[in-house]
Amino acid sequence: MTRHFDPYDADRPLRLSCACGGDHAPQDHDSASRQDAIDTLKARSETEAFESYSRDFIEASLVKALFPQEATRRRFLRAVGKGTAMSAIASVLPVASLQAMAQEAAPLEKKELKIGFIPITCATPLIMAHPLGFYKKQGLDVSVVKTAGWALIRDKMLNKEYDATHFLSPMPLSMSMGLGSNAKPMHVATIQNTNGQAITLANKHKDKRDPKMWKGFKFAVPFEYSMHNFLLRYYVAEAGLDPDRDIQIRVVPPPEMVANLRAGNIDGYLGPDPFNQRAVFEEIGFIHLLTKELWDGHPCCAFGTSAEFIQQNPNTFAALYRAVLTSAAMARQPTNRELIAKVISPREYLNQPEAVLMQVLTGKYADGLGNVKNVPDRADFNPIPWQSMAVWMLTQMKRWGYVKGEVNYKQLAEQVFLLTDAKKQMKALGETPPEGAYPGFKVMGKAFDPAKPEAYINSFAIKRT
Repeated sequence: MTRHFDPYDADRPLRLSCACGGDHAPQDHDSASRQDAIDTLKARSETEAFESYSRDFIEASLVKALFPQEATRRRFLRAVGKGTAMSAIASVLPVASLQAMAQEAAPLEKKELKIGFIPITCATPLIMAHPLGFYKKQGLDVSVVKTAGWALIRDKMLNKEYDATHFLSPMPLSMSMGLGSNAKPMHVATIQNTNGQAITLANKHKDKRDPKMWKGFKFAVPFEYSMHNFLLRYYVAEAGLDPDRDIQIRVVPPPEMVANLRAGNIDGYLGPDPFNQRAVFEEIGFIHLLTKELWDGHPCCAFGTSAEFIQQNPNTFAALYRAVLTSAAMARQPTNRELIAKVISPREYLNQPEAVLMQVLTGKYADGLGNVKNVPDRADFNPIPWQSMAVWMLTQMKRWGYVKGEVNYKQLAEQVFLLTDAKKQMKALGETPPEGAYPGFKVMGKAFDPAKPEAYINSFAIKRT
């Protein structure tokens, strides 16, 4: 018989109330509230106001990708007029196909799809599209399949067991280049989430908040080709530590990070949520910092598929794209976050206490150091796959020796991170296409110019190249 409480376990906190914060026992918190949340979000998604917002969100996201600089967008519109600009942009995939799907219901090449995911909040849009019926609305019969780790995700995509998947955003780059596996062209269709990571340390290290004191520490990251690995390396190197010599970095699947922290196998991890918040919930760790403090708006995970799948199933891909972007549009609205936490908490999805997910998604959270913080964009769901993000990832792969020799940064970024072919159409119309797609940004206060990747790598004192 399963015990709901264990008052004799010295390694776990004894909580008499439900994880949701209510004063009832966990077994009494049945699925009714979860179904209410699904029904409420479905009703919101079917309103004319949301459908209009979703359409605008999808198109605005793609236009923003084409014109990352506001001044450029405005100059272009003033020069050619709204009608010409709309015609050029709406004439290509994904805008044309996405908008046409709602109007014309183009025949789908494949309806039954398998999509892999790792049970982390980064996959929120991909996951919530399932219970909310967004895939079904596009005529798709989708199974979202919980997967144990990123290496398995990679292998199942290579073996065509999955049609599309939740990726770590650098993975389609590494897979397309044949790093750690056979080379197979992959595409990032959307970024699943921005921010959404943190550095978590074991409670015994509360007096070692300065990374200069971490020499000899053992850290976990979810995969070698991950923003987690690259950001951890960047952070400790800025503190003067060599990530390959002064600390140990191990690959640990996200669902196993908390258990490894509790067992003392690692001193900390730079991992995805909800496992940073789960360590606080279990009273075994504290949040050292959110990675948005290193690079606000950085990508974490992505939604993507193979080039082959898109070529063979363009209408299916468009339908899939639209479902996931519609889901991202809903996830971006703060008023939906608490309900989404209820929807994705069950065992078949994230298998996490609602209280943990609500802290992550709403940004109001306990940090394990006695503070309650309010960071609304702790996790966000901006879907734009900026190609400058891809270039930054490639610089870090080269910096740490994952890539040898010359790298054609721009070519790889544009092959893998899909934005739109609208610039080609604009050129065909006799218009000068904007540069777009390569906005600069800062990581730990240091500017990154995507036009000068080699100079960026050479500016670091600690590197393998």
